[in-house]
Amino acid sequence: MSLIGLDVGTTGCKVIVFDETGRILSQASREYSILTPQPAWAEQDAEQVWRLAWEALKEAVRENPGRPPRAMALSVQGEAVIAVDNEGRALHHAILGMDTRTADENKWLTEQFGAETLFRRTGMPVHTINTLPKLLWLRRHEPSLWSLAHQFLLYEDFFLRRLSGRATISHCLASRTQMYDLAAGDWAGDILDTCGIDPARLAPLAPTDGGEVGTLRKDLAAELGLRGDVVLAAGGHDQACAALGSGVIHDGLAMVSTGTAEVVEVAMNSPSLGDALRAGGISVYRHVVPGLYLAMTLNHSGGLLLRWFRDTFGTWELEQARRTGGDAYDLILADAAKGPTSLMVLPHFAGSGTPTLDTSSKGAILGLTFAADLATVAKAILEGLTFELRVNLDLLRASGVAIRELHAVGGGARSPLWLQLKADIGRVPLRVPQVTEAACLGAALLAGAACGVYRDLEAAVGQAVRLGHEVKPDPRSVSAYDKRFDVYSQLYPVLKPLHAQL
Repeated sequence: MSLIGLDVGTTGCKVIVFDETGRILSQASREYSILTPQPAWAEQDAEQVWRLAWEALKEAVRENPGRPPRAMALSVQGEAVIAVDNEGRALHHAILGMDTRTADENKWLTEQFGAETLFRRTGMPVHTINTLPKLLWLRRHEPSLWSLAHQFLLYEDFFLRRLSGRATISHCLASRTQMYDLAAGDWAGDILDTCGIDPARLAPLAPTDGGEVGTLRKDLAAELGLRGDVVLAAGGHDQACAALGSGVIHDGLAMVSTGTAEVVEVAMNSPSLGDALRAGGISVYRHVVPGLYLAMTLNHSGGLLLRWFRDTFGTWELEQARRTGGDAYDLILADAAKGPTSLMVLPHFAGSGTPTLDTSSKGAILGLTFAADLATVAKAILEGLTFELRVNLDLLRASGVAIRELHAVGGGARSPLWLQLKADIGRVPLRVPQVTEAACLGAALLAGAACGVYRDLEAAVGQAVRLGHEVKPDPRSVSAYDKRFDVYSQLYPVLKPLHAQL
């Protein structure tokens, strides 16, 4: 017996087959592209994503013949919009969360409802990332498509429609659309009415506490070489699944996921919907764990900035890593001195994320002299990214969102140096799960709970999520970095007008 977690990300999908203890039995992945047919647009061929994910699923099941899967759940990128026909096939490319074409629609939403009201009702700040303005854009600019579409789905319900024959969306993912009433736990009927959106054209909501939403179609099971039923469980947003897969299941626990971007998810017993979080663009939505909510911050650069530096300036280290089997990042940072560097990096290489959300902001490196070397600049980049993390952690704390511990996942969790910087600059202890593919594991735990492998999600985490050693803040480094953070806090306000001119 095994459990499957299928993660449908922005640039690739991954299928991992786990046993009930969280041990990886097999895995497969595929990559796909983002389409930019016009400036500010970001789209994706949803049918291609489905085909590639199905290929990966077949490969992962084939590589684990002795432990047939009993259940599966999906971890998916949020906010993507897909218009489908009555067979569940995409009628156009998915419009992704990173698409920014909806400025006019957001202006209309603000005029109709008010930004504060929308946030307090839905937990979503007014932003181009949201699903609601994308639907308004389709209705306005693609009237033929709007009339033709049978439903408007996101990736979870799009996949479940194909896998089971019925589209169903988790409360977790639905609560990221700006169309879901957090207090009522249902689609916000009055918002939909004002926007001219028939709720029947959205996927039905899964049970409030998650669980089984269907079974794999018999023909698809036969294609996988399976005879018995495979339970399909309600999944959720990829970051929420990763929070579950890293053990963030109690109030005050938090996850920092450092991949291409860097995201913080903080678990809360009740939604915190103050003005400071709204003004900072921090979204609040339903966790995949029943009864909990999440506050999410976002830094667009994250590990992508360090990768850019490696690929642009670390060509020798990359070649050495290829020859020796080592890690280019370790080679670049090998000679980094202890303590704060003399440089200061504003890591807005893709604009700023939360809380400023300034697309005009740019990256900057200050304090350069001839003494600066590769390791110093690389470590300063890590410091700048972590100062940006501290900005968001401080905002959450000031808004009454408690943070007792950070669980670190993603590529950044493999760097002891970066982990210690996060503990020291963020003033919070960190733990690293042994399975860093936390989104897939979280989805698999949801599947296991739905089919009775686990009593509940707390039991699932207790059985399958194992945390490594604790990385504690070093009091001396905390003091030193507090002084540097005071300087960092002045960078964005000082550079903002100059970057706007640039």
